[in-house]
Amino acid sequence: MSESRRFVLIGHPVSHSISPELHRAAYRALSLPHVYEKVDCPDETAVEQTIDALRRGEIGGINVTVPWKRLALGAADRQDELARQIGAANVLVREANGAIAAYNTDALALASELAAVVPAPRAVAIIGNGGAARAAVAAGRKLGAERVSVVGRRWSESVAADFSALGATAIDWPASGHLSEFQASEIVIQASSAGMLGADPGEVVASIVPWTELPAGALAYDVVYNPPLTPCLAAAAAHGVRALGGLGMLVGQAAHSIELWLGGVAPRAAMDHAAHQALERRNAPSHE
Repeated sequence: MSESRRFVLIGHPVSHSISPELHRAAYRALSLPHVYEKVDCPDETAVEQTIDALRRGEIGGINVTVPWKRLALGAADRQDELARQIGAANVLVREANGAIAAYNTDALALASELAAVVPAPRAVAIIGNGGAARAAVAAGRKLGAERVSVVGRRWSESVAADFSALGATAIDWPASGHLSEFQASEIVIQASSAGMLGADPGEVVASIVPWTELPAGALAYDVVYNPPLTPCLAAAAAHGVRALGGLGMLVGQAAHSIELWLGGVAPRAAMDHAAHQALERRNAPSHE
């Protein structure tokens, strides 16, 4: 039997994550004794300590979620080209020589999700200006979009310049009404935490999208997976726009992570089933 290895998810907070259920299902399907745990890292020191444990071989691999994706990228000895371009890493891998390599599998997973519905968009619109939005820009470019627009509620010159370097156009948040720049977008991606359980409400974000003026066959994608129906997705569906939540992206990035750590092909069907079950349990009504 293979030796058990420990994999972890770091972030702050991490209690909401269902990633352990996905990874544990994968290891069961692969008949591997590995474990996967959540490690809450409230500050940079805690992040650095966990990465040091990876460097020593005490941890087999690390997934990274908000707010530490940029820090994880900088802490790596080697940066995969996609992660470097995006400026954020959600996977850290210990290589054979002990060096730490940083990857971004969020963009790969999102591109696959979008391509299955709108394979060749001309224009993509993105809401948010964090790591998920950067991954969304990379996904849009990977699909060949000629125009990628990004709007965020809090811009700075440096952040806008970062998105420009990625090939996106930064747009100011509207004082009121819809964003006319979104009208030609075949894909609208909600890439902020708005609408997530415990985060800011998503109604304001949904209100800036000109739903009735989007092209026929447009897709609204929300990277948030819990709740399954966010305000953005509800608004899209109410206006006859195809709507898709972020659970598939979560499964996809996790599968890519496992493949980087272990090699081979991750059992995505088992992981997808575990993800849906975990989400159903989280949202089941309480009988207390």
